Amino acid sequence: MLKINNATYATAFKAQLQSSKYGIAQAIQRRLNHTLNFDMKLPNGHNYVQPTGLFINNEFVKPLSKSKPSIPVYNPYNESLICDIYEGGADDVEKAIDAAEKAFQTWKLTTPEERSKLLYKLADLIEQNIDLLASIETLDNGKALSSAKGDVTLMANYFRYGASMCDKLHGTIFQNNKKDGFGYTVREPVGVCGLISSFNFPLMFVSWKLVPALVTGNTCVFKPSEHSCLSTLYFANLVKEAGFPPGVINFITGLGPVGATLTSSPKIKKISFTGSVGTAKKIMSSVGIKKVTLELGGKSPSIVTNKAKEDLDKVVDNICLGIFFNSGEVCCAGSRVYVQEDIYDELVEKLVKKTESLKVGDGFTDPYFGPLTNKMQLDKVKNYVDIATKEGAKLLTGGKQIGDKGYLFQPTIFGDCTNDMRVVKEEIFGPVLSLIKFKDVKEAIAMANDTEYGLAAGVFTSDLNEAIEISNQLNAGTVWVNTYNNFHPSLPFGGHSASGYGSEMSEEAFHCYTNVKAVKMNIKPIA
Repeated sequence: MLKINNATYATAFKAQLQSSKYGIAQAIQRRLNHTLNFDMKLPNGHNYVQPTGLFINNEFVKPLSKSKPSIPVYNPYNESLICDIYEGGADDVEKAIDAAEKAFQTWKLTTPEERSKLLYKLADLIEQNIDLLASIETLDNGKALSSAKGDVTLMANYFRYGASMCDKLHGTIFQNNKKDGFGYTVREPVGVCGLISSFNFPLMFVSWKLVPALVTGNTCVFKPSEHSCLSTLYFANLVKEAGFPPGVINFITGLGPVGATLTSSPKIKKISFTGSVGTAKKIMSSVGIKKVTLELGGKSPSIVTNKAKEDLDKVVDNICLGIFFNSGEVCCAGSRVYVQEDIYDELVEKLVKKTESLKVGDGFTDPYFGPLTNKMQLDKVKNYVDIATKEGAKLLTGGKQIGDKGYLFQPTIFGDCTNDMRVVKEEIFGPVLSLIKFKDVKEAIAMANDTEYGLAAGVFTSDLNEAIEISNQLNAGTVWVNTYNNFHPSLPFGGHSASGYGSEMSEEAFHCYTNVKAVKMNIKPIA
């Protein structure tokens, strides 16, 4: 953690800022004065004010504890220090929970029309700010600007979808054989929701979690990842501008203790978490009796059969999208591809050629993908490349860091892999692909299902019957056929086994944020 009274740090910090191209020369002043706002100039010309505080009751505030250190935010492309954000503590989480609990008493009584109007307004504001929101995310997260714009567009679309669904949630009427009455069910909001997100899709995950909670009448305390939260904090401005009442949506930045306080609080009635399996296990040990949605890791397989031979160029495009999109930092990344032996050599040749043509670099220059989000991820990817090499996998392309500053890594492909290799079995969360050859489809399905995960899978074939047969046998929450990473708000997304449970998006997600009440009506006079 950086210390402001460290003279050596201050000198180095000033030198770093002066040499930075990202317009952050006022960062020292912000840190010295501990202001809640920070004037920013982005590489593509955007000037804006970056909030750095905790968002509680529609206001940015400083942590209650004055001794809490701030969290440095680094640019993953060149490792320059962008700014610092405030680190919340347990007392700040409790303050936000109390605000959300108070707001819930009136928010749960709002009509579907009232909630819909606010969600539509927020979607409009997101669309009006697409360029700025995407630019902030590219600076903070490192992803390609075009990818960031795509994320923000999906975010706006999901808020619109949620707005359209506010009056469509319903229970069921049960008719009895007897003539004395009938029964029905209603879906009611659970209360205050604790939402904890990952660093790879900051804004898109905001929508995945906020929308179902708000549509169903709940209030929220949201913890974004400390590794990429600048775009989320700026988005909080739009929440207030849209007219959401104070306390309905709160954002607390911080480290693990913030999430731990959220998950263990008896006032929190629902937890939705996106992140690692290890953290999920800790959450489940402390969460108590609450509703929980877990969207965790994956080691998603794709199966390419001989019947895809005529479309191999398109298959290669989808494989690259599946593993190299967003630097491979995708929970459902298609990180292991099973290729039938008759087309294996041809596909490998095309895939390597395509991969070596991909541009990797500064997200603001619109590459195919940018840097990994942080040094921890970079080191993890490097380690798995070493492991794969030692296990006997054949390095076909890539395998090295790009440059000595920042977290860029070459798109990497290993061939001649076997299902017992760690590079095939374990989630890497980076641009590393494993290729495995198979003889018959039954063998491929067995190898694809030989995993602790069950998040997503891909199937590539020109035979519809074969596609259906394979899809039906894959242990995955989502199966893409002749496409990959293709999402729609009306389709649920969620995993099986170690990939979690519950759903994001669609009406299925809304059900995860409600309690069902059964009512039995007697229509005859009281006896």
